[in-house]
Amino acid sequence: MVRAEEHWKWLGGVNLWMTLGALAVAVVMTLAAPAAQAQSFTVLHTFTGAADGKYPSGAGISMDRAGNLYGTTSYGGQYNSNCDYFGTQTGCGVVFKMSRRSSGWTFNVLHSFNGTDGYSPNQLISVASDGSVYGSTYYGGTGTFCTSGCGTLFHLQPPSTFCRSAGCPWTATVLHNLQGAPNDGSLPDFGALTFGADGNLYSTAETGGFYNGGAVYELSRNGDSWSTSLLYSFTGYLDGANPWGGVIFDRAGNIYGTATAAFDGSGVVFQLARSGSGWTYNVLHTFNYDVDGDIPSGPLVMDSVGNLYGVTESYGPNGGGTIWELSPNNGSWNFSLVYSFTDGPYSGPIGGLLLDAAGNLYGATIYDGAYNYGSVFKLSPSSNGWTYTSLHDFTGGSDGWYPWSSLSMDANGNLFGVAAFGGGTQDCSSGCGVVFEITP
Repeated sequence: MVRAEEHWKWLGGVNLWMTLGALAVAVVMTLAAPAAQAQSFTVLHTFTGAADGKYPSGAGISMDRAGNLYGTTSYGGQYNSNCDYFGTQTGCGVVFKMSRRSSGWTFNVLHSFNGTDGYSPNQLISVASDGSVYGSTYYGGTGTFCTSGCGTLFHLQPPSTFCRSAGCPWTATVLHNLQGAPNDGSLPDFGALTFGADGNLYSTAETGGFYNGGAVYELSRNGDSWSTSLLYSFTGYLDGANPWGGVIFDRAGNIYGTATAAFDGSGVVFQLARSGSGWTYNVLHTFNYDVDGDIPSGPLVMDSVGNLYGVTESYGPNGGGTIWELSPNNGSWNFSLVYSFTDGPYSGPIGGLLLDAAGNLYGATIYDGAYNYGSVFKLSPSSNGWTYTSLHDFTGGSDGWYPWSSLSMDANGNLFGVAAFGGGTQDCSSGCGVVFEITP
């Protein structure tokens, strides 16, 4: 299970977004960071903590084919007492959409949660081919196994008739209320609901399953109703525990993901291989702290020849987390380090990597960078290995700080993401977060 003293994201069920601000004051780092490449950095939206939400979730930004952006905030939106589990006196979080208009962007809230339909959406939004979106909330719903609800799986649909206002709300439907152990998963975190070739949705939950160590689950539709089925329940031993990053598929329909902890190590990379009508669970790699990293958190990416790329949040040879690669080799897998960060424990990436057509990797770190408020980076392959470039070093001011974000890229190579804090003061301590764009 996750070691409480080594991981500050959740503690006793309390979301520690606010605590990070105080923690940052105590963090003193003197290691030099690589110089940032000349880029154009733009804040597209600064959250106010009111109806537009606050603290954009670490999952990051999703993009549809038209280049519209979708994301969530962990808190904010319309106030509802159903979400005062922790005395936050705030809203339950929102789903938002940003659309390019002429030379600017419009920001619209698609849905503001009320606790019954979910609280604190923290996974990446998945955009369906019909333009509707799917996602999950970390808390809320009707699941009684969890003190604050075990989370919900939801669907948002645009208005069925023409709407003159760009801010028309979408229709929200709860597809499933997660129930926790032993029925299904609970507390879905990061990752996304991934569409399978069969049209069903697949993902991970941090806890729940038969052993309450987390689960991989499938959400399938039967007429007008939806139901979940457990594909695998983590025990917390050799197989790992607490999967955060969702799952991806290969061309054969096998499933891949990570678990952030393990009894005998620092997390695992796993495969669920098709086996008749069921699945066979295989551990592809077990992490070992100083050797190759700790807490593999973000979603995986796979290139055209089946190599897997991912991140660890902490440790590794230089102490600050790692970027790694797993390559298939005649039935086995070869592990190699792509990059090791140097700015100390828990300063590396949490969100997943972005892989472009040229094979470059992009991501974001938490504390790393010239000012220790995080950075956006690029790793470029070459015959001599990988070249690291910092694309933006966050200052902790109007540009935001702590970009937990997975990134998205448009057809022109522009990068989009979120920073959890900063951007202004408003009614949020040290800022409510920003949506940003980096233009090459």
